[in-house]
Amino acid sequence: MSNQQRRGRWERYKVTRPFSPQDLAGLWGSIIGIVLLAVLLGWALDMKGGVVIVAAIPFISQWFDSKRILFQFDAAGVRVGNVLLPWHDVSQFVVATPGGEHALIGVRLGERSALPPGAEVPPAHPAMPAPLYVAVQSQKFDLDKMLTKARKYAPGHLQIVVAEPTGERVAS
Repeated sequence: MSNQQRRGRWERYKVTRPFSPQDLAGLWGSIIGIVLLAVLLGWALDMKGGVVIVAAIPFISQWFDSKRILFQFDAAGVRVGNVLLPWHDVSQFVVATPGGEHALIGVRLGERSALPPGAEVPPAHPAMPAPLYVAVQSQKFDLDKMLTKARKYAPGHLQIVVAEPTGERVAS
């Protein structure tokens, strides 16, 4: 694996939703369950329980993180809510900041692209011209960081467009 591939795999831009009590309960429940399983295996199989705990931590962490992601792009493609899109299907990211607590991040698909079967499209929002979008907390959204990450490893055809009440402009 080349250095560029290795670096691209770890680089990403993501925006997560806030912690919810349900997510925290799931995380702590998983941790407690793994500790109990480790104790049981240690007792029943005379196995070191720490091995189970150490082996399970990355999976628990990844599960918890994936449940909170609202928007992400990385070397593999783009995730908007629960919809995963390959890079070749995405032509533009559209950003709208209508004011208030939320910013909107959306995607426009290429001419010959379609949403995956079963993808849920949110109701139209007057500030968001893209059909597929998510609302994120304004304080978690950083357009400059998004632009920097996109320049590093997003395909050259991708544009980031800012939708304003007066029209659209390409972000720079």
